[in-house]
Amino acid sequence: MSAVPLPPLPPAPEEGFRPGGRNIADIVDREHRQLLALLEQLAGPDATGQEGLPVLTAALSRHLSAEEQYLLPAVRAALPHASERVDAEINADASLLNALKGLTDEALTEVAERVRRHVAGVGSLVTELRTVATEEELIRLGNRLEIAEEAAPTRPHPGTPATPPWNRIVEPAVGVVDKVLDAVTRRPTYLADLPEPPRD
Repeated sequence: MSAVPLPPLPPAPEEGFRPGGRNIADIVDREHRQLLALLEQLAGPDATGQEGLPVLTAALSRHLSAEEQYLLPAVRAALPHASERVDAEINADASLLNALKGLTDEALTEVAERVRRHVAGVGSLVTELRTVATEEELIRLGNRLEIAEEAAPTRPHPGTPATPPWNRIVEPAVGVVDKVLDAVTRRPTYLADLPEPPRD
């Protein structure tokens, strides 16, 4: 029996089946390193804020949306004692999204501090999740997280629902509108869009 409640998934074809993909803990850890590296790059003397700030905003918006759809609910279900910490992270996410609205170079220091707190808080929850979830569960959650990120908003929307099931319905719809605006305005939204993407 699964330790972590998962979204509806097809049955495994045979005993011992291992799904393909990366596990959610590895994905989140990597994205945290990338976000911190991007922030360090943006704060450096050769920073290119014109392209970097929209990419940071989009990367964080996608990341927080996907975490709230799949990672944090999994942590809440698997680690009931951590529910208050999950609530605190959701509240901190809303504050971070508010800080991202109209992000400027002047506000970057505050955003960087909020991101560092996010990485520390969520990172500790991920470490605990690894101890109770199976590798198969972590991979299946990772697959869901990556799908959610691709459909997620690329702009901050702190007023949208932050917990399932509503965020899994509303966020992809808002994401479609954001992506149309991105295409029309030619706004960069991925690390690969930067002249020098940060190393993780």
